[in-house]
Amino acid sequence: MSDQPTPEIELLRAAYAAFNARDIDAALALMTPDVTWPRAFKGGFVRGPEEVRAYWTEQWSEINGHVEPVTFHPEEVGRILVEVHQVVRDLAGAVLADEHVGHRFTIAQGLIQAMEVCPLPSSGDTA
Repeated sequence: MSDQPTPEIELLRAAYAAFNARDIDAALALMTPDVTWPRAFKGGFVRGPEEVRAYWTEQWSEINGHVEPVTFHPEEVGRILVEVHQVVRDLAGAVLADEHVGHRFTIAQGLIQAMEVCPLPSSGDTA
């Protein structure tokens, strides 16, 4: 992994920061008009910025998720697997989940075109 962040990694860092700040407009500005996003806590996918907005608005009315990128694993051109530390709390603050998960992004024309939740590679590396 390079010491110099790529524009794609900077894009993803900005997207995670916007999500964690609940700044939907800033996050959506980093996505293509035809973005595909998983409904991770409900199942299925949403498509397009307005469906992502509606999904996140619903999600945040039920749970409080915080995701911090840990490592970035560039794959083929335009695809990056991100290991994230995800903490999900109920609205009273009780922890529902505290885990590391994988988010695979497809980047097109400098914007997020798709995200999927996926398994992390098993490397035995815990750093």
